[in-house]
Amino acid sequence: MPQQTDEFGFHPSDRIALFIDGANLHAAARVLKIDVDFRRLRSFFVTRGRFIRAFYYTALLEEGDYSPLRPLVDWLDYNGYQVVTKPAKTFTDSEGQRRIKGNMDVEMAVDIMDFVTHADHIVLFSGDGDFRRLVEAVQWKGARVTVASTTRGAPSLVSDELRRQADGFIELDDIRDEISREIDGEAEDA
Repeated sequence: MPQQTDEFGFHPSDRIALFIDGANLHAAARVLKIDVDFRRLRSFFVTRGRFIRAFYYTALLEEGDYSPLRPLVDWLDYNGYQVVTKPAKTFTDSEGQRRIKGNMDVEMAVDIMDFVTHADHIVLFSGDGDFRRLVEAVQWKGARVTVASTTRGAPSLVSDELRRQADGFIELDDIRDEISREIDGEAEDA
């Protein structure tokens, strides 16, 4: 008899791993006006199966520059997340504006492929269509993949190709009460 799944497609025996593209989750949270509580986010998935690990990926400004992400990265590191960082690159664009670039896609893809043998269900916090082929490769190795992002932006922050390839999709707006920071005992409203 097949094992029952919850409303998000998780089996109680699933070994679950989270892979969070920090910049992508930040963009989705900003669109949805959600202040993500990473303790509550982790707890949400711990209750879904056999939680293995949560990875968080972000680029940080070089040592000389203050990075507003440093307190978050330090908190995550001390509270059950495996944090993967690399230095952000700064450059001047064609209009003379200082820009920061720090794509973590390759690091995430390599780590997911290395980790897939330890997990039955990968949760990918990204809407980047470049991950479609990665999701397919993970599925070929026998794991299920759920994408967590939002379609509620204009334009949508998740690519249609990625959603079609994934085994499941979690609309972040639908779980806002479970993952938002609480204020006076209640989840923060949008």
